[in-house]
Amino acid sequence: MKTTILLFNDLLPVLYWVTVWSYAKAFFRNSALAKKVKTPFLSVTIACHFLYLTLRTLEFGHPPITNIYEILSVLAFTTALAYLAIEYITKVKSTGYFVLIISFFFQLLSTVLIKELANVNPILRSNLLGFHVTSALLGYSAFAISAVYGFLYIMLYHHIKSNRFGVIYDNLPNLEKLEQMATVSVITGFLLLTVAIIVGVVWLPRAFEHYSYFDPKLVGTIVIWLMYGVGLLAKRSIGWQGRKIMVLSIVGFVVTMLSLTVVNVFLSGFHNFY
Repeated sequence: MKTTILLFNDLLPVLYWVTVWSYAKAFFRNSALAKKVKTPFLSVTIACHFLYLTLRTLEFGHPPITNIYEILSVLAFTTALAYLAIEYITKVKSTGYFVLIISFFFQLLSTVLIKELANVNPILRSNLLGFHVTSALLGYSAFAISAVYGFLYIMLYHHIKSNRFGVIYDNLPNLEKLEQMATVSVITGFLLLTVAIIVGVVWLPRAFEHYSYFDPKLVGTIVIWLMYGVGLLAKRSIGWQGRKIMVLSIVGFVVTMLSLTVVNVFLSGFHNFY
């Protein structure tokens, strides 16, 4: 099985590159062939990535979340999966290049740098923990996609305002559609992060005799959840829309990245109680 895992590990960046290339050709070159094959390519890549993560879990006896390089691979997978879901929901297929290039670079880094830990803490072998982390990463991936749509919205807005009508104007969805896609991404991320928080609260007392709900990572996750929740509430109750929602998407993602990097690296390892 290890040979198969190594094969998939080497193959995945190639699959993501082909997928990104097909979306790029469809967007920038208006290739009819690329438009036809890009979503099937993405589906095959996601299926192979899911099989790879499953095989790693079975072979090494723990979810693939024990080091940053495994998590990068999971992030690549969840970003691609979240994008495919949003593409299916919105029926808009022209923005994949801008999202999936993130998955490509995440998986490339994982493939080059990944290694298997000799000793894995038994806590990290919990499937419930794996579900908790995967739900959180899916939520963060949806927030990343909403930030991409926010950036595309602002870019298209300035192109229109400056009377620049080129490939960006011709191939991107209109401003209203980009706002809808960003909103769908935020709602999806918010719901997934809600699931991750609930699972974490259930799992925590089962895994540790002494634990704290004031762990910096938990507090950071709650802050992210509240920020997006307040934004969604403002959209529903006082009519936030347009650039306000786009700015929320971008700022929220920046805060999310700070939580995943600064808080994790400098304030807590995996968690303060780990």
